[in-house]
Amino acid sequence: MSLPSENAIEFIGVEFRAPNNQTILHDLSFAVQRGEVLMLLGRSGSGKTTSLRLINRLETPSRGEVRVDGVATTARDPIQLRRGIGYAIQEVGLFPHYTVERNVGLVPSLVGWDRERIKVRVAEVLQLTGMEDPGFLRRYPDQLSGGQRQRVGLARALASDPPILLMDEPFGALDPLSRVQLQQEFRQLQKRLRKTVVFVTHDVSEALMLGDRIALMEAGKLRGIFRPKEFLSSPDEVVKAYVGSLRAATEALNG
Repeated sequence: MSLPSENAIEFIGVEFRAPNNQTILHDLSFAVQRGEVLMLLGRSGSGKTTSLRLINRLETPSRGEVRVDGVATTARDPIQLRRGIGYAIQEVGLFPHYTVERNVGLVPSLVGWDRERIKVRVAEVLQLTGMEDPGFLRRYPDQLSGGQRQRVGLARALASDPPILLMDEPFGALDPLSRVQLQQEFRQLQKRLRKTVVFVTHDVSEALMLGDRIALMEAGKLRGIFRPKEFLSSPDEVVKAYVGSLRAATEALNG
């Protein structure tokens, strides 16, 4: 019996064209290793979110293949594929007429878990994400702060214990203090869970803080993949611009 590949996700010569035939992604090839956090870093319009959406087949490649666990996404039932992948986004996407408990337990209920198992799991993931107070279970999204809604969104993404987690600027809409707090909590959570995470961001400091590797995207192309220390010392001109902006901000604070 063969051992599973160390790669959980693979992009092989992927091109994506919009309905107007504009090419959004150009010949994208890279792999995401099991248990790592790969940050997709880039400016708006660089193709980060499109790349993310190809993984859970919210989009389909115009050419090439995206593989999850060695199988092309186009060869799998999209609903079954998505049920094995957690998805956390900036807008959270909680159902406003569902309680926190029902929002978090939604995916486990869809995959057929029994009521008691769902109840136990909801309590577990809310505790993991710092929402362990039982009073939160009966609240609705509009009764929560922005940071609390993001925690609930992350708990929902983790509820069915998926091996892969996709995150699209999940902390981007938060105030700076809440954002840093959630970033730190996510780092600690990932150390415990070791999920395979693809995380979209335009924030270089977030990429350096949270990523095992950083995939830099520019105009629909992969500029390169770097370890954080490699990123900081790279001679690539686009990378140097990001690092320069980070250093300029630091110097301004220290000046």
